[in-house]
Amino acid sequence: MKRIALFLASALALASHGAVAADAAFSTWFETKVWPAAKASGVSRATFEAAVAGLEPDLSLPDLKPTGGGNAFQAEFQSPATYLADGKLDALAAGARKRYAANRALLDKVTRATGVPAGVVLAVWGKESAFGSARIEKDAVRTLATQAYMGSRRDEFFPELVAALRILEEEHISRAAMKSSWAGALGQPQFMPTKFLADAVDGDGDGRRDIWNSVQDVLASIGHFLKSRGWKAGVPWGVEVRVPASVPCSLEGPDQGQSLSAWAKAGVTRADGRPLAAADVGPVGHLLMPAGRMGPAFLVSDNFYVLKASNESDVYALTIGMVGDRLEGSQSIRGAWGKAGGFTRSDVRAVQKRLEAMGHDVGTTDGLVGFRTRVAIGR
Repeated sequence: MKRIALFLASALALASHGAVAADAAFSTWFETKVWPAAKASGVSRATFEAAVAGLEPDLSLPDLKPTGGGNAFQAEFQSPATYLADGKLDALAAGARKRYAANRALLDKVTRATGVPAGVVLAVWGKESAFGSARIEKDAVRTLATQAYMGSRRDEFFPELVAALRILEEEHISRAAMKSSWAGALGQPQFMPTKFLADAVDGDGDGRRDIWNSVQDVLASIGHFLKSRGWKAGVPWGVEVRVPASVPCSLEGPDQGQSLSAWAKAGVTRADGRPLAAADVGPVGHLLMPAGRMGPAFLVSDNFYVLKASNESDVYALTIGMVGDRLEGSQSIRGAWGKAGGFTRSDVRAVQKRLEAMGHDVGTTDGLVGFRTRVAIGR
């Protein structure tokens, strides 16, 4: 027993020494890599030291190198049928209608300024933070630093960490109040720090861009972000359609758009059987089949791809568009979902690598079933 106790004590000591070494390396990384970048972006030494003093990596975060950056941990990576269930869309739409009644004048002002419909702005707000009621509790600087230091997407997170330090330098929010998601997304619209610096606006005229507490700033910032990403006023996001078997699923994607007349000639109609019209999708439609042949089909406009600037997931953008439409009344997806899903990100990565070996373009072997992966599978 005594030998076992000594062994355990030694093991604990070694583990403790390892933790100290890891923390020391973290501190060295801040000083040698983060500080020069922060200084170059205009961050003062005082702001830097106050922001990073005593920080340790947050090993509870997903997608870190020690965990392999593994499998799905976001709803967008699961079956589209679950994500786009009527109950979820109806609940979001009900919340949007309630907030529209309370903020009609503000939302009308945002729409006039940006061309983005109130329903779309509200849908983004509702999806990102449950209209500001979601608990966003992560320490943003610690989260971003951990991801930039040891995450599987370190190169993406490093500039976000520097941008967060700039936000503190410009005094948009206090260090203690700068809360984020596990991915470092900030405030009620869940803007990454670089997005905040580029697109957050002062909607209430108080001289600050407070996307954590000011509803005016939140809604104005969402509208401004979508406008800056190319939102076209008066163009719908898209419509659900019926696609005959003669139309290949490999025609999907933003780079294969066709005129409505071309889709109509191919036999594509609205999901309710009526002919397609410009009011459904605009002059050009892009085929979208989020579950391939195992689910509903849509024709979407360029504005649909603007929605993906917030989140690359197709089902996320569909949610925003459909909740925005439901602001005017209830509606449902007509097409049936097959047994899509049930796979992990590592499963998808393996398929993508095999497709690439066959000469297909899957975009990135990131484990996400984007349109390029679906097109490659279809081909």
